[in-house]
Amino acid sequence: MPVIQEADRVILQHPKGSSAEILFYGATVVSWKAPSPSGTEPVERLFVSGKAVLDGSKPVRGGIPVVFPCFGAPTHPTHAKLPQHGFARSNAWTFNSIVMDNDAGVSVKLSLGPNPTIQQQYDYPFHLDFVVTLAEHQLSTDLHVKNTGLSTSPPIEFQALFHNYIRAPASEVRVSPLTGLSYYDKTEATEEARAKPKVESRQGVDVTKFTDSVYENAPGRYDVVWPSGAIEVRATNLKDVVVWNPQQEAGAKIGDMETGGWEKYVCVEPGHVRGFIKLPAGETWVGQQVLTVKV
Repeated sequence: MPVIQEADRVILQHPKGSSAEILFYGATVVSWKAPSPSGTEPVERLFVSGKAVLDGSKPVRGGIPVVFPCFGAPTHPTHAKLPQHGFARSNAWTFNSIVMDNDAGVSVKLSLGPNPTIQQQYDYPFHLDFVVTLAEHQLSTDLHVKNTGLSTSPPIEFQALFHNYIRAPASEVRVSPLTGLSYYDKTEATEEARAKPKVESRQGVDVTKFTDSVYENAPGRYDVVWPSGAIEVRATNLKDVVVWNPQQEAGAKIGDMETGGWEKYVCVEPGHVRGFIKLPAGETWVGQQVLTVKV
């Protein structure tokens, strides 16, 4: 069976050998194994820390966590009670359905709506569907956000992001094309410096030092390249992208990060995180990314 439901996760299997695992907790993709186009055996494409907690007691350190409805510390008035990165990555989602199951690929949908825990933090009408689709060399994730309020209800305002931990040697990886884009450097020491945009001059952005950069109005296609591999990230309806790696400077302070873990990945995170999406009652917003193994 290409779709296997276990107690805590759903596993997708493609007839050509690729696979993906999605935890119900946080709808977090914790594994994506895919071969290269040249025909190698499937290998793991995502990084999950050896110290990551997978029992549903805290968000997973690694994989592809879903960030909603706020990125980072909450700044919107309706998000004031929320934890960093919102509640989507720290609640149990339900298995909804198998969307597709054929030789081209396999796809499943997980769903999340208001529950007592969420309502204590965020008492606004919403429904989330998260669709994960596995193909031979690709993994796509789609987040559907519906404002379930009555026609007289106000819009909901939110941010959304896919927090991809792409397995790659941090000392050698480069991300492009980001040249000429405005970005905000969250590693700066002062709030004033963090709020002042810079312009990216590098042809390939590296993460050889502590990096936490938010690129605004980005192109929606990113090449993540290292000497022995490459993954393309394509995003739709996600205007920004974050490039993050804590390196030892900040990584050693992360309790659930394995020793030296920061050397094994780069986070390239498509999202809408500068400003807020305003979604009227009854309407649905969809953000999508497609990860493709190129080498």
